[in-house]
Amino acid sequence: MLLGVALLLFGSGLLGTLLALRGGLEGFATTTLGLIMSAYFVGFFIGTYLSPPLIRRIGHIRAFSMLASLASIAAIVHGIWVTPLGWAVGRVVTGICLVGLYTVIESWLNVQATPALRGRLFAVYMMVNLLALAAGQYLILFDDPAKLVLFGLVSILFSAALIPVTLTRMGQPELVQTPRLGPLKLYRIAAVAVVGAFASGVMLGGFWGMGPVMAQQLGFDATGVAHFMSATVIGGAALQWPLGLWSDRGDRRRVLAIVSLATAVVALLAAVLASAGPPLLIAMLLFGGTSFSLYSISVAHAIDFVEPAEILEASSGMLLVYGVGAALGPALAGLTMSVLGPTSLLIYFAVIGLALAGFAAYRVLNFERVSAHPQPFVAMVRTTPTVLDLVGSDAVQRAGDVPETGAAAEPGGSEAREPEHRP
Repeated sequence: MLLGVALLLFGSGLLGTLLALRGGLEGFATTTLGLIMSAYFVGFFIGTYLSPPLIRRIGHIRAFSMLASLASIAAIVHGIWVTPLGWAVGRVVTGICLVGLYTVIESWLNVQATPALRGRLFAVYMMVNLLALAAGQYLILFDDPAKLVLFGLVSILFSAALIPVTLTRMGQPELVQTPRLGPLKLYRIAAVAVVGAFASGVMLGGFWGMGPVMAQQLGFDATGVAHFMSATVIGGAALQWPLGLWSDRGDRRRVLAIVSLATAVVALLAAVLASAGPPLLIAMLLFGGTSFSLYSISVAHAIDFVEPAEILEASSGMLLVYGVGAALGPALAGLTMSVLGPTSLLIYFAVIGLALAGFAAYRVLNFERVSAHPQPFVAMVRTTPTVLDLVGSDAVQRAGDVPETGAAAEPGGSEAREPEHRP
């Protein structure tokens, strides 16, 4: 299962960077590229609803085979139908297929995850995700992006993922229904968490979609683009746990405000250093370390506010909020870059970070946390709701926000409440 997901992420990581570079070579407008990249997250969002019924109807192996084959075809079509419309259609199809493929693998991993092994298996799965994404960037060096070869390599990787998965002798698992708390209800329960997940999606969606475009326009060659993308991913892997553990020691909103502000500062520093060289890569390493942690800290904050039985539902709802932001991110980032130039992508990141920091700081000043965290921080993988089952949960005491003495409930936000009471 882990080998299968690694092959998928190798191919997915390569395809995203390849499209950005090839689109630049084809002369696609930055706004157009942003919309094309957003199409992937639109497909991913659609796939979260289409995939479970498909898997239940035809089974895990058949669904995986069909979706992997379709994703493999879509990869080749990208290299043949080189138009904005063709790529947008291909990105939607790829997003639908990949969310279904991840669902199959993650549901099987859940079957193997005994209570004693669940935490370690989730940690390994997350490590495989991050390392495969970082390593996949360097496959861009295999050949010229202007040729069909790299699209063929993506197709091969998607097809190769079939081999370890279809060879399994494990029985097909039962696909667990994953209900979601609606975004508005989640906002009333934990406003900072929802805003943080959305901001993280808008920011990181813009990074994955338009980061390679910015690097190319700044003068990075193919090797430099690979360094640029992988440095950010490695930074995210290195700092996510330390920042999350820090959030376990106090009010997560304070940590989220500080980390968001740090993200903005690092993004502005990167904008000052925006040239094809090591200083920018170091800045992006730090940017990855802070920005990649925003979603996980936001989810941990939301979990502090729900009953034990609602943890999976809340986490799934947070993933939905993140997905909406990620679908908007590349289009907004592309529009920004088309008006203000390539370095404006870094300013775009800084503005989002400052907005999130300001909102979290406002909540800290007006709503006081009154009890300790019932659940420790867990770094999250933003793939499908199915993976959330790997992050087991014990019975926990809920925590809440109440206003400071004399403070009124915030209109439209989380209402003031005593501990252990619903808003």
